[in-house]
Amino acid sequence: MLTRRIIACLDVSAGRVVKGVQFIDLKDAGDPAELATKHADGGADEIVFLDITATHEKRALLLDAVRRAAEKIFIPLTVGGGIRTLDDALQVFDAGADKVSVNSAALTRPELITEIGSRFGAQAVVVAIDGRRGPDAPDRAKVYASGGRKDTGRSVVKWAKEAEERGAGEILLTSMDSDGMRTGFDCELTAAVGNTVQIPVIASGGAGTVEHFAEVFTRGRADAALAASIFHFGVSDARTLKQQLAAVGLPMRLPC
Repeated sequence: MLTRRIIACLDVSAGRVVKGVQFIDLKDAGDPAELATKHADGGADEIVFLDITATHEKRALLLDAVRRAAEKIFIPLTVGGGIRTLDDALQVFDAGADKVSVNSAALTRPELITEIGSRFGAQAVVVAIDGRRGPDAPDRAKVYASGGRKDTGRSVVKWAKEAEERGAGEILLTSMDSDGMRTGFDCELTAAVGNTVQIPVIASGGAGTVEHFAEVFTRGRADAALAASIFHFGVSDARTLKQQLAAVGLPMRLPC
């Protein structure tokens, strides 16, 4: 059985890490480079750095913050936010990223997925999907763009499949309904996507306890789980979390 990954997320706005609830009410959580180092030292398998306002503000990603984070960590770094072209992706890789995450730009021009994958390999392309379903069934979940501000009308499940067909190496699936709530991942939505695609699915939104992670790895069929609040505000660290998950039989890469 493949090991499951624990990923720490840095949502960045104006050069600072922030965390909100359901994409609003943002609270300052610290400096990107310092938090990246903290999470890497704490046992995270990977770091995801998302400039959450770059697309909405129609500006380039904050590359200086990426460089500072990349210089301090020795685990995979995924960077997203404001990546609209192949050249944008090249600049992010030059700044030290191992993977790029595309979201709104890929929805506008899906060919971007193929362009980046053809140049850097599918393993370097993560397609981020922000989905909301409310009380509806998972297959009725809709994709949101521009940092969760715009309902695209697209089906989450169908878009995930198209992204795979266009060359994505992973899907980063965020449940907007669960984001920041610490009440558990949307396992039904995660499983619906996982049952549709063959590439890894990273679950995001709702982590609050060890049991939530165990549930999304089993019932949700996730290959990796991403969290922010649970790490930023001292609830836990990845090392402790992974030890607890390993104790209940989930395959984890345990740090020394």
